Amino acid sequence: MSAPLTFDGRVVLVTGAGGGLGREYALAFGQRGAAVIVNDLGGDIKGGGRSSAAADQVVEEIRAKGGKAVANYDSVEDGEKLIQTALDTFGRIDIVVNNAGILRDRSFSRTSDVDWDLIQRVHLRGSFLVTRAAWNHMKKQKFGRVIMTSSAAGIYGTGQANYSAAKLGLLGLSNTLAIEGQKYNIHCNTVAPTAGSRLTETVMPPDLVQSLKAEYVAPLVLWLCHEACQENGALFEVGAGWIGKLRWERSLGRIVRQKNRSMTPEDVRDSWSRICDFSDASKPSSIQESLQTLVEVLSRVEEEREIGANPTGASAETNPSVAVGQTLPEMSFSYTHMNCILYALGVGMSTRESDHLRFLYEGHQDFSCLPTFGVIPAQSAMMGLGSVPGLDIDFTRLLHGEQYLEMFRPMPTSGTLTSRAAVADVLDKGSGMVILLDVHTFSGGQPVCYNQFSVFVVGSGGFGGKRASQKSVATAPLPDRAPDAVIVDQTSRDQAALYRLSGDWNPLHIDPSFAAMGGFKSPILHGLCSLGFAARHVLKQYAGNDVSRFKAIKVRFAKPVYPGQSLQTEMWKEANRIHVQCKVKESGDVVLSGAYIDLHSEASVGPGLPQPGGGLQSDLVFAEIERRIRDDGEQLVKKVKAVFGWEISKDGRTVREWTIDLKTGRGSLHRGASEADVTFSVSDEDFMEVVMGKLNPQKAFFAGKLKVRGNVMLSQKLEAVLKDYAKL
Repeated sequence: MSAPLTFDGRVVLVTGAGGGLGREYALAFGQRGAAVIVNDLGGDIKGGGRSSAAADQVVEEIRAKGGKAVANYDSVEDGEKLIQTALDTFGRIDIVVNNAGILRDRSFSRTSDVDWDLIQRVHLRGSFLVTRAAWNHMKKQKFGRVIMTSSAAGIYGTGQANYSAAKLGLLGLSNTLAIEGQKYNIHCNTVAPTAGSRLTETVMPPDLVQSLKAEYVAPLVLWLCHEACQENGALFEVGAGWIGKLRWERSLGRIVRQKNRSMTPEDVRDSWSRICDFSDASKPSSIQESLQTLVEVLSRVEEEREIGANPTGASAETNPSVAVGQTLPEMSFSYTHMNCILYALGVGMSTRESDHLRFLYEGHQDFSCLPTFGVIPAQSAMMGLGSVPGLDIDFTRLLHGEQYLEMFRPMPTSGTLTSRAAVADVLDKGSGMVILLDVHTFSGGQPVCYNQFSVFVVGSGGFGGKRASQKSVATAPLPDRAPDAVIVDQTSRDQAALYRLSGDWNPLHIDPSFAAMGGFKSPILHGLCSLGFAARHVLKQYAGNDVSRFKAIKVRFAKPVYPGQSLQTEMWKEANRIHVQCKVKESGDVVLSGAYIDLHSEASVGPGLPQPGGGLQSDLVFAEIERRIRDDGEQLVKKVKAVFGWEISKDGRTVREWTIDLKTGRGSLHRGASEADVTFSVSDEDFMEVVMGKLNPQKAFFAGKLKVRGNVMLSQKLEAVLKDYAKL
C-alpha cells in the first residue's frame, strides 16, 4: 500500500467551514496533520445573522482528535483578516479552500439588485479577496494550493441566474490564477461538488441529500491541495464517490469568409450544419489553442492567400495512399554571408561573446554558418502541402509539432541551395492528422542537409489511417539523473523581431494586436528560434563551436516563449548524443522536449585543428567521398583494400586530418589521423587543383606540393574514390 498523504507543517484556511462540505474539509485536513483556520460567519443560508458556534464546534472536534485549529468569524469580504489569523497563529498560509457560499433563490425576472450583488460579493468577490490576501505569501514561499468551488449550476445553468453567474465566474478566476501562479508553484483548481448541505437541501429531495455525503468530496480536495499533486487549472465534478474531470469541446467549425467577397448571414446559414458538427471535435485546453484558428485565418488574409474550399477535417479527399510519396515543386534559396550573420543574431549570438565573432564577422579567419541555418531554406515546403493530392488540409489548424535536421556537411556561408520535398507518411492520431514532410537540400547537386517536418492538423483525424510510422525520426526520453550541464541565455525584447528577418513573417511574432488576438500578452518567439538557441548551447558546451562536429538535432515543440524571457538549456551527455531539455527559466515551462543533438565523435577531430572548421574547399570533397562510401562502400573496399591518410594545410599549417578506410567493413571516412597505409600532405588549394584535374599529381609530387609517406604505389587506387571529379 502506498504511503498516506499528510499535511504536516502546512497551514490551511477553509472558508464556510462551520458545516457541510467546509466542515468535512477542515476535519480531514486536521486529521492529516495540517493546522486549520476554520472560518465561518455563522449566518444562515441567505447570508443573514451571525454566530461563532459553528466554527467553534469544528475547532473543538479537530483539537479533540489531537489536531491544531483556530476559529475565525470574519466575512470572506474581509479577506485580509482571515489570512492575518493564519499568520498570527501559525506564521504562514499554504492552502486556501474557498468554500463559503449563500443562496438567494430567485427566478431571473424576480432577482433584485440586492439578490444579485450579495451572491456575487460572497461567492466571487469573497473568493477573490481571500485568495489575493494569501497570494503574495504563497509567492514568497514558492508554494500554494488554492481551491475554488463552482457547481453544476454554473457549468450547465439552472433556475438561479445570480448563483450560476457567480459560480462560472469562479472557474474563470481559477483558470487565470493557475496560469499566473504556476511559476511560483501555486496551483489553483476548481471543484463542482454535489453533496448534502444547507444549500443543496433547498433544491434536492431529502433522501438524496442524505445519500450525497460530504465525506465523498473531501478526498478530492485534499489530493488537489497536496504538494505531490501537480494538477493545475482543472475543473472536476465530484459526488457520491464519483469524480470526473471536465474540459471544453469545440466543433471543427467552418471558414465562412472568402477572399474578395463579403461575408453574409446567408453564408452562415448555409454552413450551419458544418459549424455545429461535433464529429472529431477539438478540445482546446488554453486560450492560445482556443484562438489559434483566428490567428491562422488572419495570417492567411494578411499574406493574401486564398482561403479556398474550407476544408475542416478528414473527408473523402483525405487519402494517405495517394498522398504518401507525392513530391513538391523544387525550391531554390540564394543567400550571402549576410543571411548567415542575421540568422546568428536571430538565435542570440552577440559580439559580447568573443567566441561568437566567427559567426558574426565575414572577415574572421574561421567564419562559419551555424548548422541550424539548415532549417531556413527548407521551411517554405510546409506551405506546399496544400497542393498535395490526397491531403485535405485546413491551414488554420496546422501546428508545427516536431523538427529533425541532419547535416551532411557544414553549411556553406553563401550560395544557392535547392530543396526537394516529399510526403514521407500520413498518420491518423484520432484527434488530428500528422504529416511527415521530408526535405532534402543540395548545393551544386550534392547533399547539404535533410529536414523532417512533423506537422499536426488539428481535427483532421479519424480517416482510418495508421497511428505510427517507421519513417518518423523519434524523440528520446531524458536520462534519469540531474543534467550534466546547464546554460541560461536571456532572449532580447527584439528577439522575435530579429529572427523573423530570416524568413518567417507571421505577424504573431511582431504585431502586439495580432498576438493579442491569439490570447498572447505580447508577440511570441518562433519555435525554430528556440531550437537555434538550444543547438548553439550544445555546440558551445560539447563541441567548442566546431560546426563540423554537428550531425543532427531532433526536438518536439511544447510551449511558446516570450521575447525577453530566459531560455535554460539542460544537457545530458551520453557518448556522442546530447539529450536536451529547454525551459523558460522564469516559469519552468518546458518549451523543447524529447530533444537531442548528435555530434560526430571527438576522436575525429585531430590535435591542432581549428575549432569552427569553416572555409576549406576540400571539406566539400571529403563530404562527397563520405557519401560515396556510404552508398557503395562494400564495392570500394573490394577494389582498394587500403587505408589513406590526408593532411590538409592552409597558410603553411595543417588544419585538417582525414582518414579514408577502404580496407575494413563497408569502409568509412572520419576526421583525424589514424594508422594508414599511405599518407598525403597537401595544401587546400593544391588538393583542389589535383582533384579538378588542373594539376598532375606526379608534377605536384616532384614540385614538393604533394608529399607522400608509406606505400606510394597505393596512391593509384585513389582513382576509385576520386573519379568523376566534376561531381566533387
